[in-house]
Amino acid sequence: MAHKTVYQPKVKTGNWKEDLLFAENAMQEYFEKKERGELLVQKVDFLKRNILEPVKLSVINDGLLHFGDVVMLVNVGGENRDNSAVSINADVNSLTKTPSGIQTPCGVSAERCIQSCVRTAFIITSVDGSPEGSTLHFDQTFALRTCGFARGLYLTSDLQGFHKRAKMSGLQEVYLDNCTYFLSWWKIAHLDPQERLEYEGQPVPANEKVLIIHCKTNQALAVLGDRLLWTAYGKEYEVTAHTFLDSQKAEKDVNHWILCTSDPAGDGLLFLRCLQPAADNQQLT
Repeated sequence: MAHKTVYQPKVKTGNWKEDLLFAENAMQEYFEKKERGELLVQKVDFLKRNILEPVKLSVINDGLLHFGDVVMLVNVGGENRDNSAVSINADVNSLTKTPSGIQTPCGVSAERCIQSCVRTAFIITSVDGSPEGSTLHFDQTFALRTCGFARGLYLTSDLQGFHKRAKMSGLQEVYLDNCTYFLSWWKIAHLDPQERLEYEGQPVPANEKVLIIHCKTNQALAVLGDRLLWTAYGKEYEVTAHTFLDSQKAEKDVNHWILCTSDPAGDGLLFLRCLQPAADNQQLT
């Protein structure tokens, strides 16, 4: 029969001295962790307070995207998906004492509650020497860098392997890394495959549907509505790099992305205002 303590530690019987020291050590350890901010509840509060901090997206006056712009990567949704945005999928185990604050590699997911914050904001970053503020063009390489608390992490992908694949679908994994190299390079392609060649080298418009192509693997960024991830922020869609084609050899809506900016009028996200007339027309029909 297992030993069971019948008396309280204050009753001097049995191993009362050891029990008393154990309780004192446990209390001392608790206060030391609390002072260092290492309690689980403190870590959760610290993470959510920093990663959900609001971020102001760039305001575009000429309708075009530029290097240095702060944007959100938004998928408008489809038959089995809501609107969603590429988000940092970090939990308390991802926290570090490095300048970025988040351990790498760090996963990403697609948040269904679209809000501009540190978790969903990305900076269009030059990798070919283009100056900040210059216009981004179709088929031009660039990187997507996190900002704020998670600064210095780049959206990255690599060839699918046995030990390197998306958790739910098994497709090519997309994650965040702290190095900008060929695996972190992306390019924008026009949505219509018949007009894609004509648009090469042309400026990329903001708040319009485009394809985001990974340079090394030539796979398009995708969100999977039928693959749900349980994260610290709720149920979210899996994000992967895989080109899904329909019967007409055109990319499906899971590959369609809007690089979203702020509304110059100050009414929130511009793409939401653009979608409203379409939704009204659909209701009328």
